[in-house]
Amino acid sequence: MGYNAHEISIVFMDNASMQELNKHYRGLDRPTNVLSFPMMEGEFTNISPDLLGDVVICVETARKECRKSGITLDERLSQLLVHGILHLVGFDHEKGEDQAQTMEGKSIDLLQLIEKNKDLKAF
Repeated sequence: MGYNAHEISIVFMDNASMQELNKHYRGLDRPTNVLSFPMMEGEFTNISPDLLGDVVICVETARKECRKSGITLDERLSQLLVHGILHLVGFDHEKGEDQAQTMEGKSIDLLQLIEKNKDLKAF
């Protein structure tokens, strides 16, 4: 993807902490499964040019979702991590169907590289 020498931070948290972040940054007073905070855009890009940003994953929500979908927690965490990283590098499924399909295709490509379960779908 062209970011071979870049870094990210990954934070795992519970529902209560994620709800606070989601409320503060998105105005949604509920937990969500993953949030991304890109550092490659905005006023602070010069602080650390090799830092893509932060991916914050809510393990409680991920655990609930994996039970519903019949996959393991590790598989769900992989889906969320890939999804979060793609947001860090500019993919955005909320900007229309074409971009959503592009992001889904890239998600599947990346999941195929890291997961044993080759039938694992995108986020």
